[in-house]
Amino acid sequence: MKIVHAASELYPYMKTGGLADAVASLTGALVDRGHEVAVFLPGYRSVVDDPDAAEAVTVLRPKIEMGDVFMSGEIKTFSPRVGLTVYLVCRDEFFDRRNAYGTGERDYEDNHHRFIFFCKGVVETMRLLRMNADVIHCHDWQTGLLPLLLRHAEQRHGDVLAMRTVFTIHNIAFQGVFPMRSFYRTNLPDELMGIDGVEYYGQLSMMKGGILFADRVATVSPQYAKEIQTPEFGCGLDGVIATRDEDLVGLLNGIDRNVWNPATDEMLPSKYDARDLAGKKLCREALLARHGFDSDFKGPVFGMVCRLTTQKGVDLVLANREFFKREEVRLIVLGSGDARLQEGLRELAASLTRKVALCTRNDECMSHLIEAGSDFFLMPSRFEPCGLNQMYSQVYGTIPIVTNVGGLVDTVKDLAGNPLNGTGIVISPTAEGVLAGLRRAQALYGDKARYRSAQLRAMQTEFGWDKAVAGYEALYD
Repeated sequence: MKIVHAASELYPYMKTGGLADAVASLTGALVDRGHEVAVFLPGYRSVVDDPDAAEAVTVLRPKIEMGDVFMSGEIKTFSPRVGLTVYLVCRDEFFDRRNAYGTGERDYEDNHHRFIFFCKGVVETMRLLRMNADVIHCHDWQTGLLPLLLRHAEQRHGDVLAMRTVFTIHNIAFQGVFPMRSFYRTNLPDELMGIDGVEYYGQLSMMKGGILFADRVATVSPQYAKEIQTPEFGCGLDGVIATRDEDLVGLLNGIDRNVWNPATDEMLPSKYDARDLAGKKLCREALLARHGFDSDFKGPVFGMVCRLTTQKGVDLVLANREFFKREEVRLIVLGSGDARLQEGLRELAASLTRKVALCTRNDECMSHLIEAGSDFFLMPSRFEPCGLNQMYSQVYGTIPIVTNVGGLVDTVKDLAGNPLNGTGIVISPTAEGVLAGLRRAQALYGDKARYRSAQLRAMQTEFGWDKAVAGYEALYD
């Protein structure tokens, strides 16, 4: 099949979270299965400057209709591997910036213009290059208007640009909601401004557009597909989701074993596998030393890699300050985000310099070292559509401590209920639940035989894309 993907992130060119990893892994797996794959990505500064894009060639300079004006764009393309073509939708005014969505403290004020332009750039490129896709797969709110814009362009020009459209919800909490006055930039019919269109409490919701107007709607785990149909997890869109329940499917992400594999990981100081864990011990020593801790520390090491938000349960960890003050443990956190939570972790690290470390820079190598060098990976999310770190952790022999939500439920077997086949510790998303998980981890770590057994079971769990991609092929078919 000829499959086109459109996303705002793609590893290794632009990454702020799991979206980049998921899109890169899925598209790579589809190429491995013999499909012809193209990916559209905004032409961010980091992408244009990437060595892979050094040989990028300009294939189009389209004029994009944006309301009552036409804006020039530039479409550059390069092929990082045979069978995969990346198209960059470039306009310096919108994408020549350091970050994807904002400064870190606040979103860019023109994000609605930026991603309407991006979606229109995708449609115009597909039309002018006559790409004739079997499927166009759109990811998250940044591409939510694409199915609508594509069909509108087909009607205007009497052409077929893609046989079918798929929209994947990676995180329904981020919906691309903007003032309705920005609707004019879409050049879509006025009737779509109503409740049966993209209107959401008097505003424009890009994600609602994707949910209502794609041929199929997917999300990234079976459990999350169920959760988003409830008021508790639907973030106000559960009613909209209910209208598409027959067209909704939850497909669990996999992980790219070419990137996340302790036996081949070039980012680690020492490689290892389930047959020989000596390298994991060396990674643990390197992780501790890198953060100024005694490399011979004998107690459990807890790692976290996440955006510092309440969704990720960072406040629940901070609510357990006394545990880290009292117990002989180490906590190493990599991430940035909410200023209040970041400052809370910084203060905790400053008061417990022998026990807690915080790294706020974007450091892919450090994320690999934390996965390899920690004994437990702490992931107390209030909601988690799929999650990848709990899968990375198991593959790296690091026991995950996760909450009973979303994809975490689908990928981690609780040792409490499954002593012979459990691979992690499952808790409730509360401060008390986190404390219970930390204490369970201490007890498990003290039982070396039981801990080692859980490690080996986790490392033998199969999370590769070979199985995951089959679900997407079935959906496309």
